[in-house]
Amino acid sequence: MGLTYVEGVVTGPSGTSRAVRFMVDSGAKYSLLPPADWRAIGLAPKRRMTFALADGTLIDRDVSECHIALPQGEEHTPVILGEAGDEALLRPEPVQPDPPAGPAPARLIYAGPTTPM
Repeated sequence: MGLTYVEGVVTGPSGTSRAVRFMVDSGAKYSLLPPADWRAIGLAPKRRMTFALADGTLIDRDVSECHIALPQGEEHTPVILGEAGDEALLRPEPVQPDPPAGPAPARLIYAGPTTPM
């Protein structure tokens, strides 16, 4: 199976944007930005998390949030702040097309047992 790449634009909290070429990683739980990219758009660490690599190795990385725009759609999402040597990765699920406008679908709400009249 080959590698899949997608072009996107990431935007930080100040509105600074940067074009990024992401490798799509079907096993990723978070997208990842290399240091040059996350620093260029002004991201700062919000928390530190431990991640398991495919070979079982555990690594610690800082996490922040940014806006990612792709040809398929856009959204605000958490991102791993990569370190030297890390490649831009995109988890495949985050960007979904916008839902159609209109009223929300009806849903049933359980109101408890009924009492006979």
